[in-house]
Amino acid sequence: MNQNDVEILERETVHDGHARVDRIRLRHRLHEGGWSGTISRELVERGHAAAVLPFDPVRDEVVLIRQFRIGALAAGRDPWPVEIVAGLIEDGETAADVARRETLEETGCAVADLVPVCDCLVSPGIMSETVAIFCARADTGNVGGTHGLSHEDEDIEAVALPFAEALSRLQSGRIGDAKTIIALQWLALNRAALRAKWS
Repeated sequence: MNQNDVEILERETVHDGHARVDRIRLRHRLHEGGWSGTISRELVERGHAAAVLPFDPVRDEVVLIRQFRIGALAAGRDPWPVEIVAGLIEDGETAADVARRETLEETGCAVADLVPVCDCLVSPGIMSETVAIFCARADTGNVGGTHGLSHEDEDIEAVALPFAEALSRLQSGRIGDAKTIIALQWLALNRAALRAKWS
């Protein structure tokens, strides 16, 4: 099945703030033939994002951040979850542009040699947002402290961690952010090759 197998009957914007929420009435083809009845769904429109896991192949460290997240608070989790760097793609930017810009803004660290990890849907049951995830070569020697843009109300803690410690946190369930889990698991599979290439 594809997009031609969906008929949009009505679309109404019910909220337009930090994210836009549309209510959509639709019907779609069924796997066994025919059409569904009319279905009503809310769709969160926020744009698309890029995320990056900075990795220092010499020190064998990764850069992770913590900042306040309303969704984590609402889910009853630590409202300052451990994450990789991420940001929304603005008009005229590529995902790679955003990965470089956001890493500098959120950690004070410049990155090079961006390697695509994946481009995935964030939560396809309710959002159109995708995130392009990268791993990038970095020098973690001066990483630390608080970063972010004050006019965006950002208060971001950046930390360089040995990869083994980051992996231990992942394996023990202390990292619960999906893009971060994907990036760290990818690095676990590709770390030796990256270290050989970048060292």
